[in-house]
Amino acid sequence: MSCCLTEFCRVQELRAVRGCLFSSQKSGAEESRTLSDNELSWDDSDWGSWESPGGKEDGGQAEDQVETLDAPWLQDCVLSLSPCSDLLVIARETKAVFLSAKWRTDEGGRDKMNLTMSWSGVLSTEEGECVSSVICIPLASQKRSSTGRPDWTCVVVGFTSGYVRFYTEGGVLLLSQLLHEDPVLQLKCRTYETPRHPGVTEQHEELSILYPAALVTIDGFSLFQSLRACRNQVARAAAAGSDMAPPPPLAYKKWGLQDMESIVDHSSVGLMTLCAFDQMKNASVLGGFHASVKGSPPAMNQYITVGSGPYTGFYFAVEGSSQPLLSHVALAVATKLTSALFSAASGWLGWKQKNEEEPVQKQKPKVEPATPLPVRFGLPDSRRHGEHICLSPCNTLAGVTDDFGRVTLLDVTRGIAIRMWKGYRDAQLGWVQVCEVRGEQESPTPPPLKRHAHFLVIYAPRRGILEVWATQHGPRVGAFTVGKHCRLLYSGYRLMGLNSVTSQTRQLQVNQVCLLDPLSGVLRTVTIPFHLALSDKKSERAKDLHLLKRLASVLRSRDLQPGLLETEAQSILLDIKHPAVKKQALESLMSNRNAPVSCLITIIQTLLASLEEQDAEVVDTTLIQTCSSQLKLLQLYTNIHVLNTQQSELAVPDVIDDDLARVGPILQRYLELTSRPSVSFAHETEGSLPVSDFLSQLQCDGDTVLLVQGPDTDMTLLGRFVFWRCVLGQSPLLQVCDTLQHSGISPQQLLSLLMCVWLSEEKEVLKHPETVNNLHTLMTTLSSMKGAVDDRWDGQSVCPWWQQVRTVCLQSDSSGAALLAALVAQSAAKRSISTLAQSKVCLIQFFMCLCVFVCAMWCISVCVCVCVYIQLQSDWEVLSLEAEQWAVCVRQLEDALSLQTLLNMSSPPGSPGGATLRCSVKTLLESGRGGVADAVGKQLFRMGVAPDKLKDILQRGEEGHPPIDDTHLNSMEELLVCVCQRFPDSLSPDLLFAHCCWECVVQWNKDPEVGRNLQWSVEHLKCISGPHIQLGIASMMWSTFIVKRFSAVAFLVEKVGKAPKDRLCRRDVGMGDAAMTLFLGSCVKLLQVLMEADSRVEEEVPPLLNVEEVWGGAEGPASLAELALEQKGVHYPLVQHHWLLASLLHAAMTFNLKVKPLSLFDSKGKNALFRELSSIQLMPSGEADPALVAIRQEFLLKLLSGWAQALADADSGGCVSGVCVDSWLEVCLDLAELLQVNPDLLRRHLVCEMYSQGLDLRAEEVMRDVEDLDVLGSQLLVLAGQRLSFSLLHTHTQTRPAMELLARLPPTLCTWLKAMDPSDLRCPAVPLSRSARLVGHVIEMLPESNAQYSLALHLLETVETLGGEE
Repeated sequence: MSCCLTEFCRVQELRAVRGCLFSSQKSGAEESRTLSDNELSWDDSDWGSWESPGGKEDGGQAEDQVETLDAPWLQDCVLSLSPCSDLLVIARETKAVFLSAKWRTDEGGRDKMNLTMSWSGVLSTEEGECVSSVICIPLASQKRSSTGRPDWTCVVVGFTSGYVRFYTEGGVLLLSQLLHEDPVLQLKCRTYETPRHPGVTEQHEELSILYPAALVTIDGFSLFQSLRACRNQVARAAAAGSDMAPPPPLAYKKWGLQDMESIVDHSSVGLMTLCAFDQMKNASVLGGFHASVKGSPPAMNQYITVGSGPYTGFYFAVEGSSQPLLSHVALAVATKLTSALFSAASGWLGWKQKNEEEPVQKQKPKVEPATPLPVRFGLPDSRRHGEHICLSPCNTLAGVTDDFGRVTLLDVTRGIAIRMWKGYRDAQLGWVQVCEVRGEQESPTPPPLKRHAHFLVIYAPRRGILEVWATQHGPRVGAFTVGKHCRLLYSGYRLMGLNSVTSQTRQLQVNQVCLLDPLSGVLRTVTIPFHLALSDKKSERAKDLHLLKRLASVLRSRDLQPGLLETEAQSILLDIKHPAVKKQALESLMSNRNAPVSCLITIIQTLLASLEEQDAEVVDTTLIQTCSSQLKLLQLYTNIHVLNTQQSELAVPDVIDDDLARVGPILQRYLELTSRPSVSFAHETEGSLPVSDFLSQLQCDGDTVLLVQGPDTDMTLLGRFVFWRCVLGQSPLLQVCDTLQHSGISPQQLLSLLMCVWLSEEKEVLKHPETVNNLHTLMTTLSSMKGAVDDRWDGQSVCPWWQQVRTVCLQSDSSGAALLAALVAQSAAKRSISTLAQSKVCLIQFFMCLCVFVCAMWCISVCVCVCVYIQLQSDWEVLSLEAEQWAVCVRQLEDALSLQTLLNMSSPPGSPGGATLRCSVKTLLESGRGGVADAVGKQLFRMGVAPDKLKDILQRGEEGHPPIDDTHLNSMEELLVCVCQRFPDSLSPDLLFAHCCWECVVQWNKDPEVGRNLQWSVEHLKCISGPHIQLGIASMMWSTFIVKRFSAVAFLVEKVGKAPKDRLCRRDVGMGDAAMTLFLGSCVKLLQVLMEADSRVEEEVPPLLNVEEVWGGAEGPASLAELALEQKGVHYPLVQHHWLLASLLHAAMTFNLKVKPLSLFDSKGKNALFRELSSIQLMPSGEADPALVAIRQEFLLKLLSGWAQALADADSGGCVSGVCVDSWLEVCLDLAELLQVNPDLLRRHLVCEMYSQGLDLRAEEVMRDVEDLDVLGSQLLVLAGQRLSFSLLHTHTQTRPAMELLARLPPTLCTWLKAMDPSDLRCPAVPLSRSARLVGHVIEMLPESNAQYSLALHLLETVETLGGEE
């Protein structure tokens, strides 16, 4: 335990800070003046460079780089760090940068504080002024619930113009005041400190401002109130958007420091009162023989200045001799009145023109004269010039630096120099106050007050070293090699605004001294232990700590021999005097993993013997108890280790063969699925346990030994060390149990260890069936120990001992090992219950026989009753609450084992896959009534079981059919059917399909690109037979996952006006265009299921959700089925309205149609979209607008054209884009009914489109349902004419017969054929036989009275003639 330099913060963006402060380069005159100064002075930049191990004489390129990048730029700046280390201010000339603290998490997960730029800018407002001094003062919060952190931090800046300005952390100016017309040299603050001793004068808070010949002090309380008022006014002005009113000036005291040639720094010691002797001495020296002395010594404020002539000056200002200067207030009021009066008068007298601007004349504030204050005395040294002074926290010592490279330690009270250090040129000073911790005190009875020690920290930049010295005449206790360009930051104050009451409750930990390295931006603080302030002659603790370090170094050596380790450790422990350090050394020795057990036993025995030889009043009893407990644990470790090396000769009988035969097949299957390659370590396989780990997990409490169980404690290794070889039958079971019983460990904790190792070694247990019998022997032996089973237990209540076993088994996810342990414990409990019942029967028989013997002469009937009772008692079966508990537990574990076996199955290739789910009885009970179905649903999704396959499996299971011929599904089918038989209510088909549906839609929501998941979800939903559950699940799917994306698709298509591209789909909807098409198709099916379920829900009664009897205690969140039954009903017209929009969108995406889907609806229809399906909305009714119907009709015609094109491109009966091509006609007819479009018009258009595509057979099928055959005949006649025109006129290879036939045609027909345009046909090259068939259909459709009937006859004759000639 020595001094250490710890990093606690890091300054970010140092280059940006430097760039802000040094953006303007020096002028040529300044550079020349600097050059001349350097030529007349020595070059001492390499002072002390020989001490640097990395220094080189040949600087070269390295020196240039340091000059450009690592130059000591921070020495040219003014710095101030808040005592709370949350704000750092760096200023130079007119600019300043504020850096605020922010917490960030590093790669290791640890939180670290960084200082980042929060504000930067120009602070100077007067021409030619520069920043000369800065100080950051944290202000305490006035809230009672404050934790001690500051409310905000005020930045006080002094300028060369004499102004002092106050800013917030954000650079907002709060207050500006001119206190003196000379440059500000130093700003220092003194905050409230609780007096540590009675009689010490309580110091008040103040801010002191040093000028070359004056000292201004501002009372801390008034400053605190003024700053809070200014900040509140700034906040109100910012909220109102107005300018802030000028705040009133501060009240202050100004002293004119006399009798010193120059002053460069100062310290305000505070209020002090002289004793009577010092008062008379001063009166005699100052007033002479006849001086008068007051009755009570006056209170005085002491100030110390450094400079020259004298080197150090001491000033004393009598309290009350100077009143606060308030003339600024009157001056401000007079200035305002004067300016207002003259402005009004100029307007009255006509002196001011309308367009004339008032000249802005800035009046300089009036500066009050200072109260003269002569120097009382000083330290005269004509050649020495003081540079800086640093006051200690106790206000009794001060460190002063001078231009001779000396550091002088002053006694402030006596005014003398008591110590001087040499060789510290340009030194920077700081103080560290350390409080003594209660546990470090050497006396057995702690004193009432804590002791404090003060250390002087000196940073020598020329040598690049940071030293820590104990005061007043102590040695150097620490030294650190640091950079040569660092800055030592020492505040010397804390929070402003505290008092004697609030300071007790707000103990703020501050970094007293900080070292800033400008090269790396690291802020380090010095940590000093209190014992370094004690002298080596009087402190035994320093020697003890040295011995403790020596013991640590001995334990760290790996090649140390056991004998040498024993000798060294024993010698060190005996030499340590302090009990706390000796206990710490003993703990470090016990925690060492390399120390042998025999060595530890010998050391503790020797130490215990030496403690027992000491006087009982002096020796520490707790240390003796610690040694005794550790020795006892070491003996226990040795005994168990010896027993583990012996072989067991005990023959263990088989006890649960029937139960093993019953659960054997499922256990074997569970073992096959669980046995996978895994990594194991040597200490795990061998069962060894280091003695340090053994001691860390056990604790002695008198005669008993307790297990140390924490939230992160793993008792597996300890359990393996104690019981594993016994479980394997390789150690004597009874001797191990006897040793553990005599050690004082309770049977309950031993049982906990046994169950821990049994459940953790599940694979080994299942591979070795003989371990079951060994476990039965161990449980029986432990239950027979004293304190295991309560003697008052009668068998009719729950036994806490066996309840502990059940709790552990039910909480474990090692289902196989837990079931075996439960079967073993059930067998042992049954024997215990039987033994207890037999003892009761024997006791009853004894008492009844005694009664019969006494009353034999007159109680013959009683004798007969007793015999009957005894006979009945022998025939009764022993029943108890404990047996019922075990029956339920075993059944639950068997069910959980079957379920876990199914969950352990691996996913086939191509399935979604995922992590294996682990479940226990406890997790299933806590997951509610739907926990089993949820787990099975997730497993079926993980294995990629399709809905139709799942439906087939469930039907085969119900009908008892053999499994389907698939190796993987065969195994899965058997397990699934087995689990469904064990959970007939929880895994009913409807519930299983509901959870599979929900799992698929959840996984689709995670990755919408996989449209198959949503399709499977809808297919699972269709398999649900109950309309109530089906309706609820569909409503939940729609509202939770579908409607948001569905509305996004609708708005996107409406905005684009056609099927959007892939990029737009991914941006607005989160999926590609192909996935969006599948999504819309699933939406159509989902809404169809909603409508069908809503139409059937009134016809059936809601189902009752039952659960298995052994699982009736399940408590947890509501199941999916319960939530589905709680859903509100849907409004059928609204669902149909959404189905209409989904069908339109699906058609537009499938056939790439141009449409704005929302424009197909009127205002009522648009307002009803995307509402809650259970709400009643105002739906469209009556006749639609003809213009709207025309738009709808045009879209449906485009849809049929696109479908006909798809039919022509696809094979007969095939599918296009995953959609069955034979379904769109029915969809269009349904849409036409809802959109008020004539369906016969659609059929006629589809017939024409199919003939145009050459699909004559399909066209004939649709043509049967057409009602208006006249119109259709006229349309088909045109198509037939286009085909014949293509054959006669537009074929490149025309035959001679065709040309002759064209010449023989009637002129009317020939003219009509020439007017036909075959380019309108998408498939004009059609056989003439099909064209003739088409013309025949036309003749059948057209009546003879039709004007086109004769044209059709001529056309038929022409086609037949042409076909015959070919």
